[in-house]
Amino acid sequence: MYSKIPKILGQSKLPKVNLRSSQKCDIVELMNTQPVSTNAYSRIEGRRINTIRNLRPETLSRALEAFENGRPAAAARIFEAILARDDAICGLNLKRKKSISRLDFEIVPLEDSPKAVQHQRTLKNFYSTLQAGSYDDLDKKGGLRLLISQMMDCVGMKYSVHKVEFQNDNGTVKGIFTQYPLWLFENTQKRLRILDREGQLTDGRELDPDEWLIACGDGLMFASSIAYLFKQLPLKDWLIYCERNGMPGIKAKTDAFPGTPQWENVCEAVREFGAEFHAVFSEGTEMDAIDVSTRGELPYPALIERVDRMMSALWRGSDLSTFSAADSVGASMQWYEETLIEEDDASNIAETLNRKIDALVIKLAHGDPVPLAKFRLKLPDYEERKHELEIIERLCAIGLKPDPLELARQFAFPLSETHSETKATQTQDDPKKNEI
Repeated sequence: MYSKIPKILGQSKLPKVNLRSSQKCDIVELMNTQPVSTNAYSRIEGRRINTIRNLRPETLSRALEAFENGRPAAAARIFEAILARDDAICGLNLKRKKSISRLDFEIVPLEDSPKAVQHQRTLKNFYSTLQAGSYDDLDKKGGLRLLISQMMDCVGMKYSVHKVEFQNDNGTVKGIFTQYPLWLFENTQKRLRILDREGQLTDGRELDPDEWLIACGDGLMFASSIAYLFKQLPLKDWLIYCERNGMPGIKAKTDAFPGTPQWENVCEAVREFGAEFHAVFSEGTEMDAIDVSTRGELPYPALIERVDRMMSALWRGSDLSTFSAADSVGASMQWYEETLIEEDDASNIAETLNRKIDALVIKLAHGDPVPLAKFRLKLPDYEERKHELEIIERLCAIGLKPDPLELARQFAFPLSETHSETKATQTQDDPKKNEI
């Protein structure tokens, strides 16, 4: 299996895909050529399978190359499965999304005029009352926070697509955003187009810019899916090793002959021990287990941890906020790196909404072609935090020691296990500290 890994990166030409193939990891064989109908996409969605079960390097390679050539369906299915099932990638994705969706928003006027104030009120009301949902999950409903979280899918999937419905009630504009899965689209003409047939891979229908919102991002799942596959290989080997060597077997000897009641009694006694491996031998028979344990550490944990740390650095800019480290080297840069990523994500979401939504809302409400106010996510005042850190540093210089736990909570900084255990011990030793 390891010999197949270079094929992921080494294939320079897109292999031919047999639409009638029996390979379960490909998505294209699930589709047929039936005309689209009101429930056509529902029928596709209703035949979900685990696309990463027995995922092979060649299957992933075909899916990634098909995505790059404008057919994202297979890769999008694989990305969704990995994001839902891999503990490291799932956690990193949620951290990235929640760090932006939790932010408050504001509507900033672009000039000092009564019309700008009017536009500001209109946009504030629109974003405060909008509704967000999901095409393939009717129970998923929410407001602006859900919309931003869904738009942040573009960080991993490269694209996030919403269909937008506007309602104009006497100048009050309301919006309904419905997220569509990426596997319903193709991009062979360098522009996302929705598919008209279940088995269609190209020649999709053009999207009306007034009805669709497309957010573009980094597409980190390209690299993460390859890393996921690399991690699964040693993980499977590690699990097999633990299964075979984690529990000792039971060996029994008896002078009874096989088939006699005495022999059966010995066999039953051995089985009662509950060991996965057991054996019964007649007198004089010997069997020794081969010692497959290593004198040093196994390579599997180190390799898996290395892949997880690499993915953490890819998604968050550093690994110290997600995985504990033996030392704190680089901890001083962690906050700065994550701040840069957070600012970039917030700007991308805001600019997408400014470009696509703000102008449409103002045009519907007031008939003005250019909005005089714009949506913006309110990032924490990092300059103020920097000033607070300088004050704390000066207090420490004169001998005052702040509580590390309180500082960690204030600045959202990960606290080492040593500090956490020390604080917990102090609290247990002095219960009066918990009294108000």
